[in-house]
Amino acid sequence: MNTASRRLSRTAVAIASVAMLPLALTACSDDSKDSASSDSSKSSAAKDETTASPSEDTGSMTEPFGPGCASVPKDGKGSFDGMAKDPVATAASNNPALSTLVTAVKKAGLVDTLNNAENITVFAPTNDAFAKIPKADLDKVLADKAQLTKILTYHVVGKQLAPKDLESGSYATLEKSKLTTSGSGESYKVNDSAEVVCGNVKTANANVYIIDTVLMPKK
Repeated sequence: MNTASRRLSRTAVAIASVAMLPLALTACSDDSKDSASSDSSKSSAAKDETTASPSEDTGSMTEPFGPGCASVPKDGKGSFDGMAKDPVATAASNNPALSTLVTAVKKAGLVDTLNNAENITVFAPTNDAFAKIPKADLDKVLADKAQLTKILTYHVVGKQLAPKDLESGSYATLEKSKLTTSGSGESYKVNDSAEVVCGNVKTANANVYIIDTVLMPKK
């Protein structure tokens, strides 16, 4: 090959190399974009996976709540764990804060009725709630079985109510008339008068809401 031919050949190779350079750069750029896109997709997927985790459902509380819960014994049969093992009348009898209610239930002959009922809700007045009633009036009610039964069964709803059910509701009681509930979070009222001081207490057959006022059915 003569000198002129060799120069022509080298020139052709150089031109071809220059022509290929943009294609190579484009390929590299595409690879980088694909890699970045893949990394971005992975990051987005990881973010979606994080945000898709179920959040805590504040409307589905499972633990007792309220200031009055502090007075419940920490252990033994009168504790939350202990009460959960017994039917509601028996469970209440082991809670010192409900001794007046238990006395009333016994006088009305409702122990077996409450213990044998299934899936009920009991609004349980504390001893302090009964103390709001003048002693003469309370003694009169305790001596009148029919009236006492009417009052006590008014505190019982024939199905289990979760806290979210108390937000705005009207429920038939075993006494046959209705009571109303309202509130949110950890603050609820019954009939716009009784405050729930310790709510969502479990027994073997009932949900119990301990209240600070005795409920009176309409005459």
